[in-house]
This record gives sequence, C-alpha cells and structure tokens, in this order.
Amino acid sequence: MSEVVEPGSGATAKRLIATIMAVAVGLFAANMLGVAVAEAPTGTAVRTLSVQGVATTSIGQSDNAAAATAVYRQAMASAVADGQNKAEFLAGKVSATLGAVQSVIEGGGYITCTGGTESGYVEYEGEQPDFGSAPQPGVSAPASAVSAPRAGVTHRPRPKRPRRKHPLARKAAAVTCTLTAQVSLVYAIS
Repeated sequence: MSEVVEPGSGATAKRLIATIMAVAVGLFAANMLGVAVAEAPTGTAVRTLSVQGVATTSIGQSDNAAAATAVYRQAMASAVADGQNKAEFLAGKVSATLGAVQSVIEGGGYITCTGGTESGYVEYEGEQPDFGSAPQPGVSAPASAVSAPRAGVTHRPRPKRPRRKHPLARKAAAVTCTLTAQVSLVYAIS
C-alpha cells in the first residue's frame, strides 16, 4: 500500500529538500573532482639543462658610462655564446638533443685592472656600466667617488726608509682592465 501525499503537505517538502540536497552534494563532489583533475600534473616534466656562460672583454681604465655599457653588452653576448657552447657539449655527453632556451638570467659582472704599480692592482677609474642587480664581486668605485679625508684627522708621516746602494729600476707596467660578464641559461632537452 502506498501512501498518498497531498500537495502542500510537509512530507512532500521534506522529500523535495532531500532530493535537492542530494543533487547539490553530487554536483559539488563532481566539481571538486574536475578541479583536482585540472590541477593534476599533465604528462611528463620538461627536462632541462642549466649552464653559466662567462666572458671577459677589455675595457678602458677611464671609460665613460656609454662606452662601459657597450663593452658590458658585448661581454654578455659572448657569455651567451659561451653558455650555448657549454649546453651543446653537455647535451651531447648525455645523448640529448638541445632544445629552445627556457630562461635567461643576467648574472651581472665586474671590472678588474692590473699593472702600473708594485702590487699589480690598479683601481678602475671610469664609470660603471649597467650591471643590473646581480652581485658584483671585485667592483671598485671610481677614484672621483672616494671620499676626502675627514677634517680634524691627522695622518702620521711614514718613516723614511734607508736608501739601497743599488736601487732596482722598475718599469712602469701598462694598465689593463677587463670586464667579466655572466649569464645563466636554461635549455629544454629531449
């Protein structure tokens, strides 16, 4: 015997609410499953090869900013070529095919100068190129940026050294400055 439910009765409303809730829970669960599938990793990960390209180029000891930046850009281009050569070599060693570049990161650079003095170290006197924000080991400030001695500070004179009987003749060595640039490259490999 089945129960006859009259429209407008409380039993019909309860069944209708229960049915709506069951459908809503089912839709919610299906939606969450769809999101989980969409966020799941697809296929295999891209294999990559990372290299560091480095290049050194001559720079004038007193170059202005435009000239120094031109030298730095030339060095970055050479660093990219160095990185590509390294990547081709490494890909060949692991029997992989070198693909497209996935990322390029400017690694900055630095300038060193040698010659001219007994110690062999000479300050770079020119303007700095646009090295970006990477750390710059060995970069020295131009001589014009060095602060003057503070007022009230006295300096002791150095004691005189006795002269040698046979002074050594020293040649003034020419000053040479080099700019080093670094670039990180990531290649896809297959």
